[in-house]
Amino acid sequence: MIDTALFYFFALLTLAGAVLTVTRRNAVHSAVALITSLVGVAGLFLLQRAEFLFAVQIVLYVGGIMVLFLFVIMLVNLDDAARLRQFGRQWWLALACVVVVAAQVVWFLWKGAGALRLPPAAPPPAAGAPGNTETLAGVLFSEYLLPFELASVLLLVAIIGSVIMAKKRI
Repeated sequence: MIDTALFYFFALLTLAGAVLTVTRRNAVHSAVALITSLVGVAGLFLLQRAEFLFAVQIVLYVGGIMVLFLFVIMLVNLDDAARLRQFGRQWWLALACVVVVAAQVVWFLWKGAGALRLPPAAPPPAAGAPGNTETLAGVLFSEYLLPFELASVLLLVAIIGSVIMAKKRI
């Protein structure tokens, strides 16, 4: 019972954050709404007993990437871009997309009413068995060590490049 209530809470949090992300005119407000959506996704990971993905979602995406987004938003001059009216004549396309998605949701609710029930929760691991985080760490640092390190070097190069690009010319 509590799992179902938490699922609907986190799903609503994710959807509300996503809708607010694309509907806010202020870039900082959109970034904060995206943080809300990412926290909802992290809660859904936690409900599925994917503790590692929950921690990565919070630490990496909410803590790291979104802070980087906020720094970029504050470094870039958005006053001129905010004055321009973008996508002003495409409201009919957005309305058509909303109608199509609403029709899909209504069809899903009408056709698959039995599919709305959640599957039973996965049983917790045995007391002596390693959890999914330990298993993932073992595989990541043994079989996939080289791709893991290459990804970290690529991220480091991207951070250095963004700092150089954001640096003001004197």
